[in-house]
Amino acid sequence: MTRATLLACAGAVLAAAAPACGDDDRPDTGPVSPVPERETEPPPPPDDVRLFKRSRPMMGTIFQITVAGVPEDRAEPAVRAALEEIARLEDVLSEWLPDSEISRINAAAGDHAVEVSEDTLAVVKAGIDVSRWSDGAFDLSWAALRGLYDFRPGEGSVPSRREIRARLSLIDWREIELDEEARTVFLKQAGMAIGTGGIAKGYALDRAAEILQRAGLASFMLFGGGQVQVHGMRGDRPWRVGIQHPRRPDYFAFLEASGGTISTSGDYEHFFVDERGKRWHHILDPRTGLPVEGTMSVTVVAPNGLYGDALSTACFVVGAARCLRMMQEVPGDPTAVIVDTRFRLHTTPGAMERLHFNMPLADGELPH
Repeated sequence: MTRATLLACAGAVLAAAAPACGDDDRPDTGPVSPVPERETEPPPPPDDVRLFKRSRPMMGTIFQITVAGVPEDRAEPAVRAALEEIARLEDVLSEWLPDSEISRINAAAGDHAVEVSEDTLAVVKAGIDVSRWSDGAFDLSWAALRGLYDFRPGEGSVPSRREIRARLSLIDWREIELDEEARTVFLKQAGMAIGTGGIAKGYALDRAAEILQRAGLASFMLFGGGQVQVHGMRGDRPWRVGIQHPRRPDYFAFLEASGGTISTSGDYEHFFVDERGKRWHHILDPRTGLPVEGTMSVTVVAPNGLYGDALSTACFVVGAARCLRMMQEVPGDPTAVIVDTRFRLHTTPGAMERLHFNMPLADGELPH
């Protein structure tokens, strides 16, 4: 996921580029990595906002927490506790760890229900909600496909259609039985497996943010796995989060926010291109077992990370038209910014007014 212009540039519209308004208007971060300095521009003015940053590798990515406006001796204990909470949740929610609750659910598939913590219960419940809203375009039981593909450049491999078809019968969110009163999860078919890669990071950011707020920290940004969560202001302005151009090493726009989460799913994160020039990427349609076609990136702005993470994946799978209809029915009034494979930009109502463009658009399309 991701990576400018001053608020004075907000008048930019689809048919015109935003003017170059100066260095100080770069995003604070993007869903993939911080925005690099441009060699053709002068260095930014000195930053008078006190920032405390810490990062740690977890959940297969790097989590970073930035706190604004407080001294290190106050920020450090809260940030350390927030990172420890993310590490704890990895132990609970990762299907890659044999002793996690998710692994115990998968091991018991078709045999018995497994009692779980409130954390797992919340994640599975939210996953089922998004599966229902998207008619299965997001499905926790996608993990039955795990191991079929290898998306590493130079190592890429693709399964046969027969291998894929053999697994598809094991993917069905309706076969995930959740008993909230007993606090259990049961996979009804032997061989089923759930994976939380498209939702657990968002939940972890929510829990980490709660810890920071309880510690009295009013202004912070959390980043992990293509998702950013913000609270408060970065000095005298909102936090800025860039949206990556899906085929260029730069952001095409940024959003400003003082609360909520911004989550991006893109086909440029884990992929390889075969000898025929076909791009194979890691966002699979659980209904077909194949990489999604027609979408290059989706950015969702939502009140919390748990649903934002899953909704960006669901929207990527269903495509622009279905996503825009679906978002009208989703609680919390989330917004979406979608780039299809023709480089055309699609947004939910009101989203265009929040975008500050860094590139010219022609007839609603990003530069190719």
